[in-house]
Amino acid sequence: MNDDQLEQCALEYGQQLAFSIQSQPFGPDCEVFKVFDKVFMLIGAYSGKLLVTVKCKPEKSLEYQELYSSISAGYHMNKKHWISIASSSEITADLLEDLIKDSYDLVVKKLSVKDRQKIQDT
Repeated sequence: MNDDQLEQCALEYGQQLAFSIQSQPFGPDCEVFKVFDKVFMLIGAYSGKLLVTVKCKPEKSLEYQELYSSISAGYHMNKKHWISIASSSEITADLLEDLIKDSYDLVVKKLSVKDRQKIQDT
């Protein structure tokens, strides 16, 4: 995937998730996706490089970083719990969607029972 494909795929998939809200609290160069005010994805260019940053289980984070040269510790985020994905031929739409969905699910698990129920009811 090139930068445009990576960005487009992340934007489209993020917008499809239940109760997902897209905003730009850090300015027009960074798209932030939240579910019930909890961030699960950021999309932005940093030092001229497009990155999609998502939450990740610590043990999976290290595994992804070893498997994919275009996945690194989360840029400006907790390096243990977040990863950043750059465009490259090794990143597929399916992989990107899986990483975004995992991030979303991790955040949803931490929501209140009431908010989780709202998501399950959709």
